[in-house]
Amino acid sequence: QVQLQESGGGLVQAGGSLRLSCAGSGGTFRDYTIGWFRQAPGKEREFVAGISWEGGRISYVDYVQGRFTISRNNAENTVYLQMDSLKAEDTAVYYCAARTGTIQTVTIAWNSWGQGTQVTVSS
Repeated sequence: QVQLQESGGGLVQAGGSLRLSCAGSGGTFRDYTIGWFRQAPGKEREFVAGISWEGGRISYVDYVQGRFTISRNNAENTVYLQMDSLKAEDTAVYYCAARTGTIQTVTIAWNSWGQGTQVTVSS
């Protein structure tokens, strides 16, 4: 099963930008649909964005629409989440996940998870 590792988190001011990376190893990375989720303190893990194996299908949660951009480079076994116009409410641990199938918004549908990367947005 594919193994995932997130990177790129950090501390930024409101209005700033970060680019998160999800690096995959094992399996055939290009065959996996990849999703980004986040979990803030005291909150449930929630769907942020997803991208199909070929990149032709993309989904975003309404809250980040127009601010976040998901993309993938299968030759590099990496999926990216470009986050612009960050808000304090975006503060959370961000996780990437993989599944063999279509994009799903519920966490139970995903099989492989990274360990997460912390994003903190100060206001």
